[in-house]
Amino acid sequence: MRLAELADKRVAVWGYGREGRAAVAVLRQHFPQKSLTLICPAAEGDRARARGDERLLVLSDPVDAQTLAGFDIVIKSPGISPYRAPYPQALAAGVNFTSGSALWFAEHAQARTICVTGTKGKSTVSALIAHLLRRRGLCVALAGNIGLSLLDLLQPPREPDWWVIELSSFQTRDFDGAPTIAVINNLYEEHLDWHGERKAYVADKLAIAARAQRVVVNAHQTELDSLAASGKRIRFNDEDGWHVRGDAIFRAGERILALAAIPLPGIHNAQNVCAALAAIEAAGEDSRLLAKHVASFKPLSHRLQTLGTRNGIEWINDSISTTPYAAIEALRSLTGRAVTILVGGFDRGLDWSPFVDFVAKAPPRAIVTMGANGAAIADALRHIVDSGFVLDSAPVLHEALARARTLTPVDGVILLSPGAPSFDQFHDYAERGREFARLAGFDPAAISEIEGLGIA
Repeated sequence: MRLAELADKRVAVWGYGREGRAAVAVLRQHFPQKSLTLICPAAEGDRARARGDERLLVLSDPVDAQTLAGFDIVIKSPGISPYRAPYPQALAAGVNFTSGSALWFAEHAQARTICVTGTKGKSTVSALIAHLLRRRGLCVALAGNIGLSLLDLLQPPREPDWWVIELSSFQTRDFDGAPTIAVINNLYEEHLDWHGERKAYVADKLAIAARAQRVVVNAHQTELDSLAASGKRIRFNDEDGWHVRGDAIFRAGERILALAAIPLPGIHNAQNVCAALAAIEAAGEDSRLLAKHVASFKPLSHRLQTLGTRNGIEWINDSISTTPYAAIEALRSLTGRAVTILVGGFDRGLDWSPFVDFVAKAPPRAIVTMGANGAAIADALRHIVDSGFVLDSAPVLHEALARARTLTPVDGVILLSPGAPSFDQFHDYAERGREFARLAGFDPAAISEIEGLGIA
């Protein structure tokens, strides 16, 4: 759906997060005299009214299907689940839903796009791809779920050579664009509160593959390997392509990059590098030549971010960890260290048995559970016979951190890798990470935002 098609339609924007704010701004720019309705929670509505826009009507969420049926087009924010009322009822009533991402793709149908999705690592992979292409001397846009709405770049000052776009599973479901290249980094359980079940999560996440010209997939996961015909598929984590072997990254049999040269900890991050290099190859660039520039990449905040040392204890902020698999990889990256890990947060109904199995075989020094699902995680961990770790629990982050201090020896590590979202205590993972830093005695303001967003 093109923006011009909205000119004579009754339009509502549903949600006032990053995409919702961008949608309101774009509609107001293109149709300054048009009345517009915003549907959002009361607190967000107050911020919207502060704009002083007399043609913006704000309705407080939640709304029912009948209210939504009063509009021809509803631009839905990604966080609103299409599997929960009133969306299905409104859809059945004939409401036409779209999204900010869908509007952008309709306006940029000819753009060269590399769209990155996956359960974990998609921000790092997206930023790496943009970094490497820019080192090649190309003009590259970096946007999407990574922190800048595509609608904020609807009319760029110049057309980039490539658009690198991170897409969440919410966004891959809600747009019908055709990426030049789709990168699917990995696939684990997540966001079941939004998708309802794993089957829907997988289908929504993988819908992007059918529309892409080329698909980059993780060969370690068989359900990804069958996504595309071999002619348009590039595999990483495969011995014939980009993969990790021993102490280096290889392209087939050629040793390209030592792991020691990668400024990202853990084998999972080395695999993220492989995904990025495979995408560069899919884009027709010389990935072998560009691989050396991985060394100058600046790691993203809140992703196994070493904050520093206090009283002989190292503090690591991995607040982006929102699945048990992410917490596993964080522990794997610290093998051999005396680690106290803080886990738990908002309960999305995920299966923690893989984490339980992992720590039973490779126990950390201690585990402190916290948050809304902390008690359930602790109950699962108590079933381990001869666990080899100390288990403690606290309701909130600051108490969990205090317990961790008492359990961690000098030269040990306190690791925040919750394996769960932050919404039970914080606005988002970044706020949780900054509070962890503050409680540990570091300056939260020193934790930078993601660099390289936009066009450069």
